[in-house]
Amino acid sequence: MQRDYDFKAIEERWSKAWINAKAWSAPDKPEADKRYVVTMFPYPSGDLHMGHVEIFSIHDAIARFSRMRGHDVLNPIGWDAFGLPAENAAIKRNIHPKKWTYDNIDKHRRSMERLGYSFDWDRVFLTCDPAYYRWNQWFFLKFYERGLAYRKTAAANWCPNDKTVLANEQVIAGRCERCDTPVVRKYLTQWFFKITDYADRLVDDLQLNSGWSERLKMLQSNWIGRSHGAEVLFEIEGQREPVTVYTTRPDTLWGATFFVIAPEHPLADALVEGTPKAAELAAFRDEVSRLSEIDRMSTEGEKKGLFLGKHALNPVTGERIPVWAADYVLMEYGTGAIMAVPGHDQRDFDFARLYDLPIKRVIAPAPAQAQAELPEAFSGDGVLVNSGEFDGTPTSKSVVRVTDWLEARGLGRHAKNFRIRDWLISRQRYWGTPIPIIFCDTCGEVPVPLDELPVELPDEVDFAPQEGASPLASAAEWVNVSCPKCGGASRRETDTMDTFVDSSWYFLRYLDAPNDASPFDPTVVNAWMPIDQYTGGISHAVMHLIYARFFQKVLMDMGMVRDPEPFPALLNQGMVTMGGKVMSKSRGNVVEPVEALDRFGSDALRLYMLFSGPPEQDFDWPEEGVEAIGPRTYKWLQRVWQLCEENRDIVAIGQLHEGPLESALRRQIHRTIKVTTEDYTAFSFNTAVARLMELVNQAYRYRQVGGGHPGVMRDLIETLLKLLAPMTPFLAEEQWHRLGHESSIHLESWPDFDAALAAEQDTTMIVQVNGKVRDTIQVPVDISEAQMVERALTSEKVQAYLHGDEPAKVITKPPKLVSLVVKS
Repeated sequence: MQRDYDFKAIEERWSKAWINAKAWSAPDKPEADKRYVVTMFPYPSGDLHMGHVEIFSIHDAIARFSRMRGHDVLNPIGWDAFGLPAENAAIKRNIHPKKWTYDNIDKHRRSMERLGYSFDWDRVFLTCDPAYYRWNQWFFLKFYERGLAYRKTAAANWCPNDKTVLANEQVIAGRCERCDTPVVRKYLTQWFFKITDYADRLVDDLQLNSGWSERLKMLQSNWIGRSHGAEVLFEIEGQREPVTVYTTRPDTLWGATFFVIAPEHPLADALVEGTPKAAELAAFRDEVSRLSEIDRMSTEGEKKGLFLGKHALNPVTGERIPVWAADYVLMEYGTGAIMAVPGHDQRDFDFARLYDLPIKRVIAPAPAQAQAELPEAFSGDGVLVNSGEFDGTPTSKSVVRVTDWLEARGLGRHAKNFRIRDWLISRQRYWGTPIPIIFCDTCGEVPVPLDELPVELPDEVDFAPQEGASPLASAAEWVNVSCPKCGGASRRETDTMDTFVDSSWYFLRYLDAPNDASPFDPTVVNAWMPIDQYTGGISHAVMHLIYARFFQKVLMDMGMVRDPEPFPALLNQGMVTMGGKVMSKSRGNVVEPVEALDRFGSDALRLYMLFSGPPEQDFDWPEEGVEAIGPRTYKWLQRVWQLCEENRDIVAIGQLHEGPLESALRRQIHRTIKVTTEDYTAFSFNTAVARLMELVNQAYRYRQVGGGHPGVMRDLIETLLKLLAPMTPFLAEEQWHRLGHESSIHLESWPDFDAALAAEQDTTMIVQVNGKVRDTIQVPVDISEAQMVERALTSEKVQAYLHGDEPAKVITKPPKLVSLVVKS
């Protein structure tokens, strides 16, 4: 039997064995306590990179740990295969996006199999397969029937480089999130999903997600942006109907000194019609159209406006106030009109200063400061001043009192508003799900009949993007069809769906992937849902997660699912960066795993990623590259291998006496089981590795002083292999079989510990510097926090990473952990 650590032979043998045996296949319905664990499926833009390796290794450790804890585990995988990168690659390389996509999926799968991820390969699907996107189209039509899918002309974020529309969430600091091109506003007729109908439920049901971080809940709540305030009616000079304004601060109405509407507002045209201002408005609109929505809403930079030559009537003071068009008011937010209160809103304040408009104080810290000059907008609490009968009213009560007063006089009413806009799903690109609508001059919008789905993408298309039109528009044979209603000449919708539609329900399809009669069988789905553990990046907090939650709620209303929330437990891993920048194909800074796998093997790479720090923290790829894996984890796995090989042939003969050395080692074994189980449960894989390293050290020390009790050593090795198995599946499986076992270690039960033996007299204190384990120190269980910090700071290993500086922050969790934060 080969005694060297030949990881290549081991990995090849067990990878094939697991796949051939369908070792990770789950039943259609769980028979034991279920664990449905899902990681956000990858986009195939090339081979895997280290960011993928990190999250898949974390996720697989969770899945394997759950199996060994006795759960029925479903751990599926698929590919989020539609999208702009494939189309751009097709143009650049002169190949079909389908070929580019499928070739990359093959690379992904080979790497996943080589890394030993325990996915259920029987449930794989690709979102670019008509068998999948057929159901995207089915959902679209069901949403359309329910009034949740509609088409309108609206200003959209337009990327001039990619020549397609972007959702608000895909614009980062005014630039396209993919190509970094400045985004402009463009008016197009687009399809939307009415996510705003579900805005209240999206906020209220966040409380059901007990396994989400408070940060994530806050990000979603802020993006949805529910606010309570009032709708106030303003009479406009020369207009029959009043204009409604939404405000969260109706109590500041007495300070409204001008009125502002979006340049795109239809009222602007009515106010300047037939006057010289009409030409000025047209020029101003053209100027504003070059600004992104982010730029227009930013508090930085000078705001621009145009007086429209008319006045509004302040409903509480009766004063005539000028009507302006300004770039910082958007038609898509609220009603496209605002009351400007420069004394208490900084953008209004800056605008008023720029255009010499009046500024009035109507809130002051105290009544005596009613006439105090305002060097900037005052946004603090206090009392109302210069506000008629409401003078002296505290701001804690003023909003409700003023709104009640407005409502009693027919001037306004209590109202609620949301920051989130309806989900714009139209994309002017080829590689996506065709929208199943036909346009007929006689019948108008006509849904494609359900029995004609899927509407498949044509293969012969000019992929070059066109200004404002999809490449599908060039496929005349595909576009021109007969109307399903009247049979007359008609044309297909040529926009495709946002790829976030694909990822809004994929976790449901995993549960019934072969189904060709419906998206899924609700009885099968309800047996596994909700997801017990979801893993993925925080970057999806305001896109995928909100859209998927919206889909889940619509499907619940349709009677297709039972649970209001799809993933109540979510682990957001940190980013793998290089030089502080996130690894991505578009940045050209990715590190693929091939070299690391060839030189050190899958287990060493997996363990390296898990040992790099807490899962939630970002991890900067080391300057020395894959070389770092050798001394950090590969050499340690060689020590584990050597320990197993040197002690494998020890056979217990009779009941050998266990002395003090054996008793101490047994206590160490049981303490390690206890704390490592806690680490796995808390996803603290880096500290779990540190515990196992200490156990191996103890085993070697025991042998060095002459210890060799066969029963104790076998228990130690078998325990060590079980505790390592979720993180280093190949080595654990190989050595388990070398010990004479016939079944897979991954189907064994997780080891139990004896509470009495696990009770600690001394314990291992872990010392971290910037999230990385730098030393482990044996300390008394009753050590004080001050003593812990002293022991940590005097450690030679730790001092090497402090560089003579005092730590900026010290976190202690007696008696187990000292975490030092050092400024770089």
